[in-house]
Amino acid sequence: MRILGLLAALMALIALPFFATGYIVYLANLLLTFAVLCLGMHIVIGEAGQFSLAQAAFYGIGIYTSGLAGQAFGWPFPLSVLASGIVAGLVGLCIGTIALRMRDIYLALATFAFGEAMQWVFLNWTSVTGGPNGLRIPPASLLGFDIVSDKQAYPVVLAITILMIWATIVIARSRLGRAFRAVRESEVAALAMGVPVRAMKLAAFALSAFFAGVAGAMFAIYSTYIHPDSLGFQTTILVLTMVVVGGLGSLSGAIGGAIVFGLISELLRQAPSYQEIIYGLILIVFMMFAPRGLFAFIGDNMKRFARA
Repeated sequence: MRILGLLAALMALIALPFFATGYIVYLANLLLTFAVLCLGMHIVIGEAGQFSLAQAAFYGIGIYTSGLAGQAFGWPFPLSVLASGIVAGLVGLCIGTIALRMRDIYLALATFAFGEAMQWVFLNWTSVTGGPNGLRIPPASLLGFDIVSDKQAYPVVLAITILMIWATIVIARSRLGRAFRAVRESEVAALAMGVPVRAMKLAAFALSAFFAGVAGAMFAIYSTYIHPDSLGFQTTILVLTMVVVGGLGSLSGAIGGAIVFGLISELLRQAPSYQEIIYGLILIVFMMFAPRGLFAFIGDNMKRFARA
């Protein structure tokens, strides 16, 4: 039954651009990008238990790397995606080497500081990022054709999302994924079992950054402009809210949270001053009353209703 549901969802996604308006296709592209961004945070927080607040910074690195690779070197899109993921992953590895000396709230503060520093870099490195004027992103090139519309970008964005979901499942079922979860549950017990805890933390940090970089490259396919203001702490809080509300440690929760909160963020676009307050209130409510996430909360209540 579950497989049939997944196949039906996949067929609906494939058919979407043939029936939807341009805005709906753009929104679908954005939600798929958020899904990959949330998968990265799911790996570092949900799987490995390391609290990182730098996802927006790695996302921005991916966007600028992809845009500049196309603009300065004329690279085709597949190379730009790979470069975005690798550059973000290497930066994540370097920052992780320093930040992972700390734990818990101190790790969160260190990664938050890095995120704020990167936004300052995006805003002031005018010769590379365009600074406060933003950066015009050239059309992505694939097989000799330029992608100039949301509908042309959609199949590529969907294919990358499916690939990244598959990669996340493979990681979760591998020895690496089991080592991540061992570190999350107890570092002392993981060490006793021979798990190299520090190496696993670094791997989770680098993989999370790699996913964020790929998400940035996905954004660069269908967007023609990026401004540093959209890469600040608000974006990190949005992604964190998606993962927490969907359910920490749950792959389906991360994807579902990205879709639900991506839609909510679009609805709140007209009230930007209140977005962070609303996200904060939602986080507090869910941590108090549904700590396992929205979908686990719904599932538990449905089971109770069925037993009644």
